[in-house]
Amino acid sequence: MARFSVRDSVSGQITRWVLIALVAVVLLIAVWEVRTTLLLVLASVIMVVLFTMPIRFLMRRGMRRTPATILSVLGILGILVLLAMLALPSLMQQFTVLAQLVQDGVAKVVDQWESVQQDPTLREQFPFIASLQDFVRNTFQLENLEELFAELTRQLGGALGELGGSVLPVVSGVASTLLSIIIVIFLSLYLLTDAQAYEDGLIKLFPLGYRDRVRFIIDRIDFNLRLWLQGQLLLMLIVGVASGIGMALLGLTPAVALGVLAGVFSFVPNFGPLGALVPSLAVGFAQAPDKIFWIILIVYGTSFLQSQIIAPLIFKESINLPPVLVLVGQIFAAVFFGFLGIMLAVPLIAILVIIVQEVYVKDVLGDRTAAAVGVPVEDGLMPDEV
Repeated sequence: MARFSVRDSVSGQITRWVLIALVAVVLLIAVWEVRTTLLLVLASVIMVVLFTMPIRFLMRRGMRRTPATILSVLGILGILVLLAMLALPSLMQQFTVLAQLVQDGVAKVVDQWESVQQDPTLREQFPFIASLQDFVRNTFQLENLEELFAELTRQLGGALGELGGSVLPVVSGVASTLLSIIIVIFLSLYLLTDAQAYEDGLIKLFPLGYRDRVRFIIDRIDFNLRLWLQGQLLLMLIVGVASGIGMALLGLTPAVALGVLAGVFSFVPNFGPLGALVPSLAVGFAQAPDKIFWIILIVYGTSFLQSQIIAPLIFKESINLPPVLVLVGQIFAAVFFGFLGIMLAVPLIAILVIIVQEVYVKDVLGDRTAAAVGVPVEDGLMPDEV
C-alpha cells in the first residue's frame, strides 16, 4: 500500500511538471506570435509614463486628475506647436542640406575609391586596397563600394520598415512605420485617460493574497521607468548640444541637424554613436575631408563621456544596468523584435530584471537580501513620487 502511494505521488509530480512545461511552451509560442504588438504596448506605456510626469506634479499640488491631465496634454501640445513654429522651418532646412551633403559625401567617397582602384601606383604602395576590394566582394557579394552603400541604404530602410511590419503584414515600409507610431499614440491616449483602472484590472488577474505584492512590483517598475526617462531625456539633450557645438566649431554647415541626430541616437546605447557617425562622416567628406579625424573624435568622445561619466552620474539612483547585460539584451531584442527591440532594449531589460528579482529571487527562492536594480525600497511600501 505504501509502495503504491509513493508510486502515485511520483506519477502526480511528473504529471504536474509536464503540464507546467506544456503551459510554458504554449505561453512562449503565444508571446512569440504577438511579440511586436507587446513591444508597441511597452512603447505606449513609456509614453504614458512620460505624459504622467507633469500630471503627477500637478496632482501633488492639489489639482484633481482630470483637469491635471487636460492641462498637461494641452501644455505639451502647446510646447510642441511653439517649437514647430519657431524651430521647425530652420531645422527642416538643415535636414534638407544634410540629406544633400550625405549624398555628395557618399558620391565623393565612391569616386575616390574608384580612382584609387584604377591607379596602379597606389595599388602597389597600398596593397591592402586589393584585399579590401576582395573582402567587399566576398563578404557582401558585391562588385564595388557603390553597390555596398546602396545595399546598406536598402537594409536601413528595411529595418525602419520593420518597426511596424508585423502589425499588419500587408502594410510595409514608411506606411507601416507611420501605422506603428499612430498605434502607439492612440494606445497611450487610451491608457492615459484612466491608467489606474487598467492597473487595477491587471492586478485582479492574480490571487487575492498576492495582489498587494503585484501592485508593489508595478509601482516599482513605474518608479524606475520615470527615473530612467528623466535621465534619458537629460542625457539626449546634453549629447545633442555637445555634438552640435563640436560640429559647428569644425565648420560643418548642418551642425544643428547633426546635433539633433546625435541626441536622438544617444537613446540607443552601444549602437547609437555609429548611427550618429555615418551622416557626420558623409558631411565631413563633402565639406571638410581634412577634419575627418576630428569628426570621429567628437562623436566617440561624446559617446565615451556619455557612457562613462555622465550616464553613471544621472542613473546612479535609477536603472544602472551592467553594460554587458545591456549589450546582450540588445542582441536578443534585435533577434526577437527587430529595430524597435534595439530602441526599447534598456527599459525592457530593466522591467525583466525587476520582475526576476521580485518574483523569482524574493518570492520563489525566498532571498530577501538580493540587491535591487534602481532605487531600493522596502517590501510592502510604495515608492515615493518623483
